[in-house]
Amino acid sequence: MPRWFNTAGPCRADKHYMLSATSRLPDLETLIEQESYFVLHAPRQTGKTTAMLALAKQLTASGRYAAVMVSVEVGSAFNNDPAAAELAILGAWRDAISIRLPQDLQPNAWVYEEPGQRIRASLQAWAKVSPRPLVIFIDEIDSLQNETLISVLRQLRDGYPSRPENFPSSLALIGLRDVRDYKVAAGGSDRLNTASPFNIKVTSITLRNFNQEEVAELYQQHTQETGQIFTSQATATAFDLTQGQPWLVNALAKEVVEKMVKDRTVPMTEAHILQAKEILIARQDTHLDSLAERLREPRIKNIIEPMLAGLELGDIPNDDIQFLIDLGLCKMHPLGGLTIANPIYREVLPRVLTVTPMASLPTISPTWLTATGELNIDALLAAFIKFWRQHGEPLLGTTGYHEIAPHLVLMAFLHRVVNGGGTLEREYAIGSDRMDLCLRYRSVILGIELKVWREKKRDPQADGIEQLESYLARLGVDFGWLFVFDRRSNALPIEERLLTEVVVTQNQRTITVIRA
Repeated sequence: MPRWFNTAGPCRADKHYMLSATSRLPDLETLIEQESYFVLHAPRQTGKTTAMLALAKQLTASGRYAAVMVSVEVGSAFNNDPAAAELAILGAWRDAISIRLPQDLQPNAWVYEEPGQRIRASLQAWAKVSPRPLVIFIDEIDSLQNETLISVLRQLRDGYPSRPENFPSSLALIGLRDVRDYKVAAGGSDRLNTASPFNIKVTSITLRNFNQEEVAELYQQHTQETGQIFTSQATATAFDLTQGQPWLVNALAKEVVEKMVKDRTVPMTEAHILQAKEILIARQDTHLDSLAERLREPRIKNIIEPMLAGLELGDIPNDDIQFLIDLGLCKMHPLGGLTIANPIYREVLPRVLTVTPMASLPTISPTWLTATGELNIDALLAAFIKFWRQHGEPLLGTTGYHEIAPHLVLMAFLHRVVNGGGTLEREYAIGSDRMDLCLRYRSVILGIELKVWREKKRDPQADGIEQLESYLARLGVDFGWLFVFDRRSNALPIEERLLTEVVVTQNQRTITVIRA
């Protein structure tokens, strides 16, 4: 049976298309040789578990170490009961070690006598009798919180000076975040903030995404086994959309080869990848859903909301910015500034925020469609004006992202328009003071720009026309809409300010200005 693209759990070379698990972590063996304790953090489903399982197996096979990957996730059910957590963790470790290490390298028994010392004592007892230095990779460390987390970290620090004869020679904590962001209070409102009580770490490293060559190499494995080709444009588009995020790279390929095009004689094209992208975003699989859930967290909202609105970040702590980078939601752009990590996430985040406004929409008859199913732009604008006059302001309260509430309600309306027959793309960036939308429906391409008239600011219409004209030029179209949402406290009532005006620019582009 041929291998397949994996989107669930660690990869196995005999079952899945996969790249060298440790090629993206070139310095780990040096850290282990130097008997280092370190942290490996990276977003979910980037290959951490796959890489560390492979490295542990490789180190043990070398004959120099007894290396194993274990998890503390079972202890998270006892985050306020360290003694119970210790027992659950040691039980899970015993089972994992019995599977992953040969009998002569396994511990004789765990030490269960003293609560609060069991992990340190058990690792110490194992190291004393092990014929080789121990290397332990502890996965899901940030699933632990509160007293349980502090207890585990302190036990590891307590045993650290006794290595390598009486404690693991090298040890890694593996999770989503660096040590400073481990949660230490109920509800996760507080963070560890420093490496203490794990100030024995030498370094914190992260697992990078695939580069474009690695995406091509991964997809080529499918071609070699099945004969089905990914065109160079398809591979390049997959990389552009995902920026090499491993789960997304695999998910796009899995969608096209297993569901969209099962005929292995048909090559995968750019169009297939773009269609798969829309399916993934609409379906919002677990990976994307877990990212979306984070949008409720205040630290994340405080950055994502101004980013979506095109505003400056303001006084945001450096740790909060690094937190979003560690989660894989954002990255620092090479030219400067924080940006969403990849185009797929850039689509997912605002789309998730429109779910409640969409659920709150009244029934709207699609009066914007012609008898042949084409989109009538004038009829669409008339339908929106009617909708906004009747329902716009009440719907602004359906989202907690108040700075972009009008954007979200408009997007909810437009999603109703494109549902099943088109797409809605978004562009936004810190400091741009706008959001751009591109509505595509059959032969129609409609460029839309959203501006907000805020307190103590001048009317943004002139800037908006200039910015929209530049956007329309990139889209290759000569007409578009400019929305100016008046959010000032002294704004006229909506019945009086809801006006439209047609402006023809010097470059002969027709812009309809909608004041709402």
